[in-house]
Amino acid sequence: MSNYSYNLDRQDVVFAKLYDINVSYKSLNAVCNAIRYRNVNDAMRVLDQVISMEMPILYKRYSKKIGARSELGGRKGRYPQKAAKEVKKVLANAVANAGNKGLNGESMFVVHASSNKTVIVRRNPSRGSLAWGRGMYGRSSINHSDIEYAKIEIGIADVNDKLSGNMRYFIKKNSPSAKASTKSAQKKAAVPKKEEHKHEEKAAAQKKDDAKPAKVASEQKHAPESAKPVAPKKEEHTHAAAEKPKE
Repeated sequence: MSNYSYNLDRQDVVFAKLYDINVSYKSLNAVCNAIRYRNVNDAMRVLDQVISMEMPILYKRYSKKIGARSELGGRKGRYPQKAAKEVKKVLANAVANAGNKGLNGESMFVVHASSNKTVIVRRNPSRGSLAWGRGMYGRSSINHSDIEYAKIEIGIADVNDKLSGNMRYFIKKNSPSAKASTKSAQKKAAVPKKEEHKHEEKAAAQKKDDAKPAKVASEQKHAPESAKPVAPKKEEHTHAAAEKPKE
């Protein structure tokens, strides 16, 4: 069986798969779209809400004859409980696989989630239609439907440079925990920068203060004699003021 969708480096991604499950791949597609690019804990919370019928899943495709939901702002949605249960099993297996590799699966993000149709099994005709005309049973309906089996593939990973730019963008957009972590990292990076600017300003001001006296001394040294300041002469006491009065 070939791998679908994820064509990037698989070294840092932990995968889990489930083949040939008797669930509508259309419902699985909607559930995978709902948890993609979310934190594992957030994805588990979404699946639990669908299973308990607290929050519907948005159907972007295969939405013909599906009712609108007020929880989704008037858009079409449904509660695919069976599909959500199967996806939750695969996601739990991916977290367990990450733990076996020494990674913290609960802090990772769903970077890949896909569902595809795998096997189509044609149903055998009913016994009534086979035996009609032979004195056995009555004629059954000629309508029949095939059984379509599906496959689920989920990959979880940490946010790093090996992911594509679109993946990192949608992870920050869809996952609240990723937004909080990026904001805290930006604040931590901004604090040392401000301190560095303060130290640089202080050093520049100190250099200016140190350069002023040296500049003044050099100007006085090289100035011409006519431009040099002349010290004021002391006033000579007049002899008249110094003479004593005559007796």
